Amino acid sequence: MQDHLRHVEKDVLIPKIMREKARERCSDHVQDFTKCCKDSGFLMVVKCRKENSALKECLTAHYRNPDFYEECKMEYLKEREEFRKTGIHSKNRLQKLPTNI
Repeated sequence: MQDHLRHVEKDVLIPKIMREKARERCSDHVQDFTKCCKDSGFLMVVKCRKENSALKECLTAHYRNPDFYEECKMEYLKEREEFRKTGIHSKNRLQKLPTNI
């Protein structure tokens, strides 16, 4: 597996994976904040500070974790390698399977 990363891979594509995975891992905080916002309407800025702070803290902890970055980088490199072999993006590969098997 080739480890050389282009600027767009380091600064855009890997951070995108990190955001998606961090949101999954902080899903309780995401749900709490979302529920608070729905329940509070226009007052959410004031009423949901605690939930917003907890969510930001959880996400930031993941973003600053070098092991988490490496995990996401390896996932990206694996997807990139698979794309180079097949020419099909990993998300599309699952959708393109024949349904009449």
